[in-house]
Amino acid sequence: MTNYGTIPTSSAATGGAYISRAAKDRIRDGLGTLRPWKSMLDFRSLGLPGTLADAIGRLKTNSAYFRMNYAVIVLGILFLSLLWHPISLIVFIAAMAGWLFLYFLRDEPLVVFGRLIGDQAVLIGLSVLTVALLLLTDVLWNTVGSLLVGAALVVAHGVVRKTEDLFLDEEETAGFLAGGGGGRSSS
Repeated sequence: MTNYGTIPTSSAATGGAYISRAAKDRIRDGLGTLRPWKSMLDFRSLGLPGTLADAIGRLKTNSAYFRMNYAVIVLGILFLSLLWHPISLIVFIAAMAGWLFLYFLRDEPLVVFGRLIGDQAVLIGLSVLTVALLLLTDVLWNTVGSLLVGAALVVAHGVVRKTEDLFLDEEETAGFLAGGGGGRSSS
């Protein structure tokens, strides 16, 4: 018999349910820097910069503030470009799962065979592995083209989006600039 709305008192709840809940919480926290799309696409906040220095400043500020939104845009474009290459799409999804769990959502240092692996080594390793796997599926020009389109859109938005209404934490800005713009700050 099922009792809806009651809290189970037996030990029927397995550890897998707790791991699943913890993973969901980590993913929600990791993606917590995703800014509202309405704020990002506010047409009243668009305007051309006056100088090159102003354009570079806007690009740096917007990159720090909207970095997760920009990553979603670039990955979405890459995903759409791989729809006609199912094997490459599977490889891409597997690589993104690796990125999520080994780089973006990892709270503790990565230890392999008793050796501590730094964030920079993980970043380089995952980048090389992702590019190598996509090259093996023969979608080099498709991938390069979609990444260039995504980068062009990100740079265009970063330059024309005014930054007066954006508020960054000092830690967030310092982590972005010190970490080279990665998804994680150096700990």
